[in-house]
Amino acid sequence: MTDAANASVHASAVLVGNCAVLIRGPSGAGKSRLAFDLILAGRAGQIAPAVLIGDDRVHLETRQDRIIVRPARELAGLIEIRGLGIRRCDFAEQAIVGLVVDLNAADAERLPPPEALVTRLHGVNLPRIPVEAGYSALPLIVAELTTTPGYAHTQPSSSCAKGIGNHISPTLATE
Repeated sequence: MTDAANASVHASAVLVGNCAVLIRGPSGAGKSRLAFDLILAGRAGQIAPAVLIGDDRVHLETRQDRIIVRPARELAGLIEIRGLGIRRCDFAEQAIVGLVVDLNAADAERLPPPEALVTRLHGVNLPRIPVEAGYSALPLIVAELTTTPGYAHTQPSSSCAKGIGNHISPTLATE
């Protein structure tokens, strides 16, 4: 295994349902905040249950055309919550990356071209959300996870008359 195949990267990751959301961006971009927001969204039922994999630094490994993410050993179970400091929390030992979120992405657009919504990481193509600086990434991720076939993990509430929890069709408008 090469160093590139088992790389430590400056990123955070959260296991949502059965796949990991890998959060990349420059220092101060809000990776820890977004990781915590995803955990809270999972607790609130907006998305599938979510648990931290790693905050600030994670290890990536390529296995059979999949990217596996795991926490850096010295940071496992630790997350920075701005204003409160470093806190302990439950964490997952590893997960398959299913979505990459790039904070402060230079190529973020209102209506991104299809090629901007995919990234190649260690030779593996993955869905990607480029997020503009100053824009909240959480609604974009919730939309991706609840409107993309295969990601639909939320259950409709009992007061939901239409039978789908978010009232958004899981198909693209261009289909």
